[in-house]
Amino acid sequence: MLHYRNLNTPSPLLKFGAGVNSLTSLVFKNSHNSLGFYSENHDRVLKSSCLIDLTRSQPLVGGGHCDRREESSISSSGEKMSVRCNTGSHSHNRISIEKEDGSGKTTTTKGSGKIKGNVVLMKKNVLDFNDFNASFLDRVHELFGQRVSLQLVSAVNGDPGNGMRGKLGKEAYLEDWITTISPLTAGDSAFDVNFDWDEKIGVPGAFIIQNYHHSEFYLKTLTLDNVPGHGRIHFVCNSWVYPSDKYHSPRIFFANKTYLPSETPLSLRKYREEELANLRGNGTGERQEWDRIYDYDYYNDLGNPDKGAKYARPVLGGSPQYPYPRRGRTGRKRTDTDRNTETRLNLALSLNIYAPRDERFGHLKLADFLAYALKSIGQFLKPEIEDLFNSTPNEFDSIDDVFKLYEGGVDVPEGLLKSVRDNIPAEMLKEIFRTDGERFLKFPVPQVIKENKTAWDTDEEFAREMLAGINPVMIHRLQEFPPRSKLDPKVYGDHTSKITKNYIEHNLDGLSVDEAIRNNKVFILDHHDTLIPFLRRINATNTKIYATRTIIFLQKDGTLKPLAIELSLPHPGGDHFGCISKVYTPADKGVDGSLWQLAKAYVNVNDSGYHQLISHWLKTHAAIEPFVIATNRQLSVVHPINKLLHPHFRDTMNLNAVARQILINAGGALEATVFPGRYCMEMTSASYKEWTFPGQALPVDLIKRGVAVEDENSPHGLRLLIDDYPFAVDGLEIWSAIKTWVKDYCSLYYKTDKMVQEDYELQSWWKELREEGHGDKKDEPWWPEMQTREDLIETCTIIIWIASALHAAINFGQYPYGGFPPNRPSMSRRFIPEEGTPEYNELKTDPEKALLKTITGQLLSVLGISLVEILSRHSSDEVYLGERDTPEWTTDKEAEKAFEKFGNKLREIELKIEKMNKDQKLKNRVGPVKMPYTLLYPSSEGGLTGKGIPNSVSI
Repeated sequence: MLHYRNLNTPSPLLKFGAGVNSLTSLVFKNSHNSLGFYSENHDRVLKSSCLIDLTRSQPLVGGGHCDRREESSISSSGEKMSVRCNTGSHSHNRISIEKEDGSGKTTTTKGSGKIKGNVVLMKKNVLDFNDFNASFLDRVHELFGQRVSLQLVSAVNGDPGNGMRGKLGKEAYLEDWITTISPLTAGDSAFDVNFDWDEKIGVPGAFIIQNYHHSEFYLKTLTLDNVPGHGRIHFVCNSWVYPSDKYHSPRIFFANKTYLPSETPLSLRKYREEELANLRGNGTGERQEWDRIYDYDYYNDLGNPDKGAKYARPVLGGSPQYPYPRRGRTGRKRTDTDRNTETRLNLALSLNIYAPRDERFGHLKLADFLAYALKSIGQFLKPEIEDLFNSTPNEFDSIDDVFKLYEGGVDVPEGLLKSVRDNIPAEMLKEIFRTDGERFLKFPVPQVIKENKTAWDTDEEFAREMLAGINPVMIHRLQEFPPRSKLDPKVYGDHTSKITKNYIEHNLDGLSVDEAIRNNKVFILDHHDTLIPFLRRINATNTKIYATRTIIFLQKDGTLKPLAIELSLPHPGGDHFGCISKVYTPADKGVDGSLWQLAKAYVNVNDSGYHQLISHWLKTHAAIEPFVIATNRQLSVVHPINKLLHPHFRDTMNLNAVARQILINAGGALEATVFPGRYCMEMTSASYKEWTFPGQALPVDLIKRGVAVEDENSPHGLRLLIDDYPFAVDGLEIWSAIKTWVKDYCSLYYKTDKMVQEDYELQSWWKELREEGHGDKKDEPWWPEMQTREDLIETCTIIIWIASALHAAINFGQYPYGGFPPNRPSMSRRFIPEEGTPEYNELKTDPEKALLKTITGQLLSVLGISLVEILSRHSSDEVYLGERDTPEWTTDKEAEKAFEKFGNKLREIELKIEKMNKDQKLKNRVGPVKMPYTLLYPSSEGGLTGKGIPNSVSI
């Protein structure tokens, strides 16, 4: 044991297990700044008055140093150790330890310094501010020769004695660990390393690193200067390196060259294959913090049946009833109640849920705080606020009451404030919960009410948000009238719409219904079939909701006008009798006007739930995770397609893991704030049955929804049937830019279709993605075959589109549009009131209050706003489309040029978006709320901006 104690205190301050021979006690003598090591029997072993202060990386003596001091001791192994302090007038003290063996010979190791390297890393104590233990022990280990070693691996010469793997150079060590002072905030430390040059190594193509310290560090880069016959070689690492005893084999990093598998130098090929095998693991055991293993599992950890039937949830994935994309495997043990369900972490440990170590937030970023905030909402705010609101039920009495959330904040009792202050650090309160600690939960004004407080309520804005809101991917062109259902009539009966021509024909600018449909003027927002199978169960809870269909007309000025809304419920006599429906049409006065406003609110509740659960969670977060896993398991870091896709996977697995723990789990934030409640995730599984991979391509999606047709004379080969459709217009620009970049890049490495077919890593990747990652869809005929360059280009374009632009369009408008609950309510608590009831009378006398009593209440509004504000924020170190977090991501100049061209194209698109947003003829781009459409504007600052396309699903 190694003890550190302060002589002013009677007992040891800290105790560490260091494994340092017989040395057990370390004492700082305050009066003379001297340091001594003591053995078990307290005999003095070493002393020196100007040793390095191991805890602060600084000399203990500030003024003049002694010229030379030497103390000798005998270690437990019988070796004589000398500790010297050598100083110069301007240098820090240096300790050198020499050992004498029994024959009296002294051994020292001196590097030849023929190749100089520079290593950039972040020490663990930079990220864990209070981890004194780790930083202290790392320095003690360093002092006693337990260091960080590096060995170069030849890219040109194999070792016959080691399976023709590249020859290894001599071990070299990071220098000056003790005296390199890490900044107290996020920052890098640079270290020199000097390699003995061996001509047999030739050109290094990789290096092996071993960490003999106590704690991990985040390794960023290694740069070699003046490699004989080659010059500079750069290695991009961006990886956590744990102590070597945590790994089965040493860590290896490759130079930033790009190789197809068949083109990999023979001396690196086995290292390449072994590294992929390490990342795949063996599929057994519980994953630990330091693991780097990527593997698949079902969504079997959302429920907690051991806590009671209320918290049981079906396993999603692996069955025809509940198909689902796979998630990252954690390997936790199964619950006692249901052996198919995996146990969950305690809520307080939510941020410790396993994701492969390099997928976790290694960079200090706002997302760390956001994840913390999500935990805080679940752990502290939700139960506390529920208790408060349950004891003193509060409703918004008027829209003005809702405005108070942004203008003055919500007053809450001191007891709640104290609980929050005690559990959430002050900087979190300030940054995340918008409070000064006194008036709790004051929110920024959402853009939708910033310029005009009432325009959100207009029919024009209601319809415009179908084209330029946060769920602009649902509107379809109506091609038959009346609308029909695709539900199985044997199970659900007849669900043909009850909207007849009489409801809408007078509103079609003189056209008949048939003429308007033929002229592509009639559109529909249809949530009917998605909800009907769940409605009976959902309405048995506190939620009271309809399945909705909304008919919309395209006017001459390019704007949309809602014509009718159908509200449907399952037939009380049974599903096979079909449904009962009511139809409402636009009105702006009296009780009819109030009923129309309520009908629009039910549509918005449907759309809000569909958006959050299906458009957002299922089709971006969940759908992309199997691609992250398969890419890391099957494509080497030096594979060109890994290098293409890797930036688009940043933080996704970690975020999804935290979401399983806090957001989408039984009793989690989504079940609390989105109308399907406990059926949320089951509903996403039902929607996944209709999911296709090719259908995620924007052009395919637009054509399928009937809002565009193929036209080779139009930009991007498509003609939009709604010219002023901001999501589609901007989206096609971004889609085309991505596809051009992907084509330029892939063409550098795949000159023929045969090269695609013969790339065994690529073929393994695509096979595993289909058969494992999206395994419930493995037999679908629509999967690309990955036999041509076009297959590869289209596939990679879809992946990048989903992870970047589609997610940005769906996610970052959540607060700008939904931070004002009446505009995007996520819950409804009662049905349309019947005539003759007190509720109906209230609808006539105080329609505003009746609306607010129907949609999300005050408690869930506060929780919902907290949630969407967090989800709508960009981190301060976000990396946007057209950017890389590592400048030297490739050595291929042609690839760099193609990427620069992509970035330039995105900047052109930004200018085009700015110009369109100022064009007054394009009324849907700004709308009555005076809110320009910027969700597909590529760049952004950090924070709540309503614009910016991050590379990945990073929040």
